[in-house]
Amino acid sequence: MTTEVRVPTLGESVTEATVATWFKKPGDSVAVDEMLCELETDKVTVEVPSPAAGKLDEIVAAEGETVGVDALLATLTEAGSGDGDTKTPEAGDKKADTPAEPAPASGAGGKGNGNVNVVVPTLGESVTEATVATWFKKVGDAVAQDEMLCELETDKVSVEVPAPLGGVLVEITAPEGTTVQPKGKLAIISGSADGTVEPGLRPGSEDEADTEEKAPQSAAKDVEDAPSAKKAMAEAGISRDQVTGTGRDGRIMKEDVAKATESAPSAPASAEAPAAPRAPVPADDAAREERVKMTRLRQTIARRLKESQNTAAMLTTYNEADMGAVMELRNEYKDEFQKKHGVKLGFMSFFTKACCHALKEVPEVNAEIDGTDVVYKNFVHMGIATGTPTGLVVPVIRDADSMSFAAIEKAIAEKGARARDGKLSMADLQGGTFTISNGGVYGSLMSSPILNPPQSGILGMHKIQERPMAINGEIVIRPMMYLALSYDHRIVDGKGAVTFLVRVKEALEDPRRLLMDL
Repeated sequence: MTTEVRVPTLGESVTEATVATWFKKPGDSVAVDEMLCELETDKVTVEVPSPAAGKLDEIVAAEGETVGVDALLATLTEAGSGDGDTKTPEAGDKKADTPAEPAPASGAGGKGNGNVNVVVPTLGESVTEATVATWFKKVGDAVAQDEMLCELETDKVSVEVPAPLGGVLVEITAPEGTTVQPKGKLAIISGSADGTVEPGLRPGSEDEADTEEKAPQSAAKDVEDAPSAKKAMAEAGISRDQVTGTGRDGRIMKEDVAKATESAPSAPASAEAPAAPRAPVPADDAAREERVKMTRLRQTIARRLKESQNTAAMLTTYNEADMGAVMELRNEYKDEFQKKHGVKLGFMSFFTKACCHALKEVPEVNAEIDGTDVVYKNFVHMGIATGTPTGLVVPVIRDADSMSFAAIEKAIAEKGARARDGKLSMADLQGGTFTISNGGVYGSLMSSPILNPPQSGILGMHKIQERPMAINGEIVIRPMMYLALSYDHRIVDGKGAVTFLVRVKEALEDPRRLLMDL
C-alpha cells in the first residue's frame, strides 16, 4: 500500500515553505513518526514525520524546492503491503543517515566494523546552515574517536566536529567551502568502534594513486590554515612563517602554534635568521591583489550593521567623564579585590554598574520595537562588544543589574576568553538588551557606535586622555574620557538620551552614588 507524505499546516498566514533537508533517501526503511525531512518558512522550521512504517519509495520535492500547504513531498510503501523485502526499522534495519548506527561495510573483516556517517551537529537556535571552513583530515587518514575532523563556521560561532568513532576516513562528502545544514552528511568513516583499523577498510590502490596524483596540485595552491590556529597566532603575536604546519598540504593546526610558541624562547638563533628573499612584485596591480572570501561571521557583521543603519533612526549624543575618582578607587582596592575574588578590578564593571543604574531611570534606552509595540525590559542583559581575530562578537552577561562588581568582572573575563578562543555558544550571544563597546582599548578618542538590533541603545567608551579642564576657576589636568550614546530616535527622545549619559557621567565621577542608589 502506497502512502503519501504531504506538507502539514504551516501556521497562520503561512502558505509556503522551502524543503531544507531530507534525512532519508529512497529505499530507506522508516518507522512511524520518524522524521523524514525539515521545512523552512519565513517564521519557523517544521519537521515532517513519517505517517506510517515502511520504505521510502520516492522523493517528489527535493531540497531547495518551494512547496505549498498539502503539497506532495514523497511516497512510501507501508510495511506488510506485499513488498517482501520491506521491514520496519524495529525489525532490525539500520538507519542510513544516523551516525550512532553503523551500516555493515562490504569487505569489512572485523566484528562491529561498518560505515558511519559524520553529520552536521545542532548549530543552535535560529541557525539553519553553516560553511565547512577547514578539514583537518584527508581521505585515507586514520582517526580516533572524538578526534576533531573539521571546523564549521556559522554566522555567529565556529563549531568543531569530532569523529563519532575510530577508523578510517573513507569519503568527504562536503569539502571546504560547502554550505551544509543541520544533520547534513559531512563524511563517512569506516572502522571499528574501538578505533581498530582493518586493512580491508583502507581506500583501494586506485584511490591512493588518485590521491598521490592530485597531491602536487593541492600543494601548489594556497593553503588555508585552521581558524583556531589563526586565532592562536594572533594572540601569540607570531607570523605564519614562524610555524611549521603538520596538517594536510602543510596546513597549520592549533597544536603547531603551541609548539612554535614553546620553542621560540629556546631558539633565538632561528628567530633571528634572515627571511628568504621574496620574489619581485609584479607591476600589474591585479597581480598584487589578494581576494579572500568573507567568513560567515564577517558577512553577518556587515549585513546586521547595514540593516541597523537602514532600519533605526540612529542618532548619537556625546558627553565626557572625569575618570579620576574611579581610577583612585580602583588603585586603592585592586590588590585586595583580586586577592579576595580572584579576578582583577577593571573599568568595565564600573561602566556596567553605571549603565544599569541609568537604565532604571531611562527605561526606553533598554527597550526595543516589535511591530507597533515598544517592549520595555525590566532587567538588563548587558552585551559586551569583544574584538576577536575573526571579527566582532557581543557576548551577553545576563541579569547584570543584579550582579556584584566581582561577578561582573568574572563574567566579562570568562566570556572574553571564550570569545577569543571561538568557544562561545549560541546562548552566550542571544538576548542582550543594551551594549557597551570599549574602543578605548585600541586607542580610539571618539567614535559613534552602531546599534546592535533590536536594541535601542549602545554606549561607546573611549581612551582616557589627560586634558586641561577648568575646575572652580582653575586650569587643572584631569584624566577625561569621551562617552558616546547611539540610540534609536524612534523610541528614545533627545531628553532621555542626554539624561542617560548624564547619569552615567555622575556615577563615574562619584562612584559612591552607585552604592547609595542616587
